[in-house]
Amino acid sequence: MSAVLEMRGISKSFPGIRALSDVDLVVDAGEVHAIVGENGAGKSTLMKILAGVYQPDEGAILLGGAPVRITGPIDARKRGIGMVYQELNLVPDLTVAENITLGATPARFGLVQRRRLHEEAAAVLDALDARISPTALLGSLTVSQQQIVEIAKAYAQRPSIIVLDEPTSSLSEHESQALFQVVRRMREDGIAIIYISHRLREVLDLADRVTVLRDGRQIETRDSAGLTAGEMIRLMVGRDLTDVFPKREVPIGETVLEVRGLSRQGAFEDVSFDVRAGEIVGLAGLVGAGRTEVARAIFGLDRAQAGIVRVNGAEVHARTPEQGVASGIAYVPEDRKRDGIIPSASIKDNISLPVLGRLSTGGWISRARETELATAQVTALGVSPPVIDRPVDTLSGGNQQKVVIAKWLAAQPRVLILDEPTRGVDVGAKADIHEIIGELAASGTAILLISSELPEVLAVSDRIFVLHEGSVSAELSRAEANETSVMHAATGEAAA
Repeated sequence: MSAVLEMRGISKSFPGIRALSDVDLVVDAGEVHAIVGENGAGKSTLMKILAGVYQPDEGAILLGGAPVRITGPIDARKRGIGMVYQELNLVPDLTVAENITLGATPARFGLVQRRRLHEEAAAVLDALDARISPTALLGSLTVSQQQIVEIAKAYAQRPSIIVLDEPTSSLSEHESQALFQVVRRMREDGIAIIYISHRLREVLDLADRVTVLRDGRQIETRDSAGLTAGEMIRLMVGRDLTDVFPKREVPIGETVLEVRGLSRQGAFEDVSFDVRAGEIVGLAGLVGAGRTEVARAIFGLDRAQAGIVRVNGAEVHARTPEQGVASGIAYVPEDRKRDGIIPSASIKDNISLPVLGRLSTGGWISRARETELATAQVTALGVSPPVIDRPVDTLSGGNQQKVVIAKWLAAQPRVLILDEPTRGVDVGAKADIHEIIGELAASGTAILLISSELPEVLAVSDRIFVLHEGSVSAELSRAEANETSVMHAATGEAAA
């Protein structure tokens, strides 16, 4: 194979931060080259240099062996570099075809050529073997289908290089398989694919080579053949993490949360389960099975039409999150940026939000008590840097997630619902968050865990309830639960 891309000796500094130091990256035509590393390792900075968003302080970029200077994102696109970011950049109210051709819509005399538009989009989808109708409204598609449309949009520009940044972060492992087929199809077409992901198993399954970054430096580039997840973790964090999802054995107490016959039309039906003190109960299922909808109804974000929720035997009628908190329930949402934090506010202001009443006297907030609370939570959860007046959006993803958890722990809940608690965070932060979860369970908190990462659910759960199309299809003990039994129940096979 020939090198399509060479990045040689790339270095980049920002005020007070050395983001990249002498990094090399070589990607061949028809290769899937994964870049892995903790948040803050330099992956995004390196890709922004490739995309022309940043200019390197030192180093050179070669495309097809020729040195180039990429002046900006438009220049990068003209040079055959396609970027697919973690956040979808599509228009829900337009059709699939309109999204794929966005920016290059076929027109004549100022009028859009609808037939040609659909033919061009259909040709792109066919080339990727993606079974999606070009006339479908984008907003009607599943998240995994929308992700494929995002890739098709980049593919339509006929790039020689495509960068995929966390393309499966919002997908279950089952749904990710369709996307992997698309990636393999592009590899067959000779496209060089740079693949960034925190999911190490999919990196090993998909990538030909892996480059590991740590603290802005290139640690190693290896063939994926023979490489293990454990070796990648050691290279990424500089120490051995024998278990990314450590399970802490704690005594299980009395039932704290009871859910009986919970129903909401079109979302879930007759859902029943319970969680005991010190117990971690996993709620598994494919995306769209109703896991998040059930959690939101328990907490009071959405209203259930039937069913009963009890906390410590007392019936709960949470119509709002405030009532949920008052009942002893806390909910860490799946989308931390949209629902979990106020990004521009400080760590201190975010942590104190649920308990302002407790920190106030006569309507006046005690700044001293607020500072004391935030400092204690930041210290207990290992938020880095531990500067409580720092805006949350300046933190890494893992530390933002710790702030979300700290905010709800300040409310001292009896039930903690964690919806995708480690989505989009690096392997070191995952271990930290699961250590926190283990300590909460040891303190007697009842924990309901939702995750699309099946290894995570299996590793930490004492029991697992599996949802299929809005209904509980199986209850599995820790001894009974494995990838096969959970997936059978999640796809409806166990019930059949």
